[in-house]
Amino acid sequence: MPRAVIYARVSTPDQCIDNQLYQLREMASRRGYEVVHEYADVGSGSKARRPGLDALLADAHRRRFDIVLVAAFDRVARSVKHFLAVMDELNELGVEFVSARENIDTSGAMGRMFITLISSIAELERSIIIERIKAGMRRRRLEGYRLGRTPLDVDHQSLIRDRLSGMSLTAVAKKYGVSRASVVRFSKQAKLAEAAPVGEFHPEMVTAPVECVA
Repeated sequence: MPRAVIYARVSTPDQCIDNQLYQLREMASRRGYEVVHEYADVGSGSKARRPGLDALLADAHRRRFDIVLVAAFDRVARSVKHFLAVMDELNELGVEFVSARENIDTSGAMGRMFITLISSIAELERSIIIERIKAGMRRRRLEGYRLGRTPLDVDHQSLIRDRLSGMSLTAVAKKYGVSRASVVRFSKQAKLAEAAPVGEFHPEMVTAPVECVA
């Protein structure tokens, strides 16, 4: 008998998850599946953390079942990208996916074709978004706008002098509006320049990007 698991999710605690569970138990019974476990989550579809789904995928890797039953696609994933990632993971493990509302079963040719179609549409959407971003960047360049972060106007000589005089990393970072990592980097660059046998170090010429302190 095929081993099946049930996954159910509701968006808020006041919603009843039993309706999904009852429907999926009935489906499993009609198809002759043995339900070996039930997983459930409560929370908005946009939330990244889903303990129940995480546990389901972990058990899939342990080969503890053969089929996943869900009430609908939107009960599984928070986005098309997330849905396809879950489908890919289950497919690689040889686990079938069955959705009651959409009447999709990936063990059949139509089910596999449907998943492929969704994947193709998602890939097209990603390509269109990327091309729009690139076109926008090209237009901004042609219009003479600078792309990326605007460099901060930092007095590197004073910053290095304060740091070398013994001022703490945090104090220097706050004083000049940069990160602690930037203070460390500028200080190292100054020490390396002093140790160099040729040339003279000019802190004001440092072009490394500077991170802002939040």
